[in-house]
Amino acid sequence: MAKKIFKTGSGKTTYPSDVTDEEWVFCAPYLTLMKEEAPQREHSLRAVFNAVRYLVRGGIPWRMIPNDFPPASIVYQQTQRWIAAGCFKALTHDLRKLLRLLTDKAAAPSAAILDGRTLQSTPESGARAGYDGYKRKKGSKVHIAVDTLGHLLALKVTPANEQERAQVEDLIEEVQEVTGGSVKAAFVDQGYTGEEPAAQAAKHGVELIVVKLTEAKRGFVLLPRRWVVERSFAWASRFRRLARDYERLPSSVAGLHWLAFLTLMLQSLLR
Repeated sequence: MAKKIFKTGSGKTTYPSDVTDEEWVFCAPYLTLMKEEAPQREHSLRAVFNAVRYLVRGGIPWRMIPNDFPPASIVYQQTQRWIAAGCFKALTHDLRKLLRLLTDKAAAPSAAILDGRTLQSTPESGARAGYDGYKRKKGSKVHIAVDTLGHLLALKVTPANEQERAQVEDLIEEVQEVTGGSVKAAFVDQGYTGEEPAAQAAKHGVELIVVKLTEAKRGFVLLPRRWVVERSFAWASRFRRLARDYERLPSSVAGLHWLAFLTLMLQSLLR
């Protein structure tokens, strides 16, 4: 059954995407770039955070944010500040460590899975959109690395015509930076085949393992390890703002992906 939008006793409208009290206690220290009582602040950070969560979940344009939230211009400006400061990334990385510890795993993973997906272009994506000949789609490509639980480790946005194998070094370098160099193996699909991607990964102490399709493939085949990153993309696709390339800036595409993953991880943590 779908969650309902309702009004509290005070007359304030609440939405399913609103941050809970428990979530806000965890998030507030990461999102407070200046004091709450600063004279230039007119709207609460919690209200702004609720607004951007609503936007990324519902897929609405910035200017269609409901009047129950702060003005769209305020929400956009503060979101860009959070993205530029790496707030969503920092939250996601710390949440990942907590969730791994709660599942009796080491805080830092020893393996990662890499893949990319193409987002269909829109007028907003403009000239930076490229054409993906394999998917026959114009837009941007989101390259990610996740741990074996599907939690986000690294992310890079490129035009759709950029090959996955060309992003290995950047992704692996970021993975090793955020994990303290703990990753020893990275699982990929056949699009990463070749000496160059393997050499790029090896430069950072990671063995690139290509998981190949079975020769006699019939119907759906669950590939070892590779299915984890596909599930992560499926999680992201539930956020309608991420269904297409609706952003003008690649940094916004990346930032809203980090927000989507931290939203899912917060829910897992509280469960």
